[in-house]
Amino acid sequence: MEIQAPGRTENCQIGVFAAYATTRGRALLDGELYLPKSWTDDRDRDRCRAAHIPDERAFATKPDLAKTMVLRAIASPLPIAWVTADAAYGQEWRLRRMLEETGVGYVLAVPKSQQVPHFGRVDHLFSQAPTEAWERRWCGDGAKGPRVYHWAALQITPIEDFDGKMPTHQQWAMARRSISKPEEIAYYLARAPLGTTIEHLVRVAGMRWAIEEAFQAAKNECGLDQYEVRRYTGWMRHITLAMLAHAFLAVMAADAAAKGAAETVPASRPSPWQKYGDSWQLATHPSPFTSPPSAHAH
Repeated sequence: MEIQAPGRTENCQIGVFAAYATTRGRALLDGELYLPKSWTDDRDRDRCRAAHIPDERAFATKPDLAKTMVLRAIASPLPIAWVTADAAYGQEWRLRRMLEETGVGYVLAVPKSQQVPHFGRVDHLFSQAPTEAWERRWCGDGAKGPRVYHWAALQITPIEDFDGKMPTHQQWAMARRSISKPEEIAYYLARAPLGTTIEHLVRVAGMRWAIEEAFQAAKNECGLDQYEVRRYTGWMRHITLAMLAHAFLAVMAADAAAKGAAETVPASRPSPWQKYGDSWQLATHPSPFTSPPSAHAH
């Protein structure tokens, strides 16, 4: 597609990406090319055909593309317990409803104008929060160190459509406030299994940065953005190979970290410190690296 700036016209492609994150690492998992509605008009698909975009590709919003990728991930063998995303996706009620139907928990950022059932705007809701409702919490580590904010969380009316008479999940509204700049507040809607702690929800919210970190790493290490293509097939091939390379590196790094951690754990052996009466002495033990003398029968 083309983006017009003063004095020039730029060519670019816009993609929607999904990342998979665990405590051991993160990597890009899936990606879809976003097509403007003007390209997919049934009356004029000349640009799509020139770019070799399949005729069955219809217009889809970015949240719709995200839904497609999330459903593919859920159908895969990967264990998936949570979905998180920024406000551009979190504000889309169809995405939230789809996650509720599949039973997957979520912590999704939403704009300050987001309506909370029975409470009104989410920013107005948290403007009434007492001081003690804001608690200092860690939500992960970033490039500049630990990410620590003031967080407030409020249980709201649960959605019973999918839980039956005995709800198994709880709905939450959450807010994250900068400690140094209290006027900077981000808002979230969450759905979690009953018994989920606020601390856990905060950690899930912090995992949203995984997509940005994975995206930057794929650019720097695997050339995700280093291409000059004009056709759909070329774009998909390049993006897929770059994501595959990045996933391979992420697995290798996780394995190396696990191996290194295992090698640094000292071998367990009895302490040479022994108490004799009122004093401590060093007892002599056989070295763990030598074999004990053999016994001889007489």
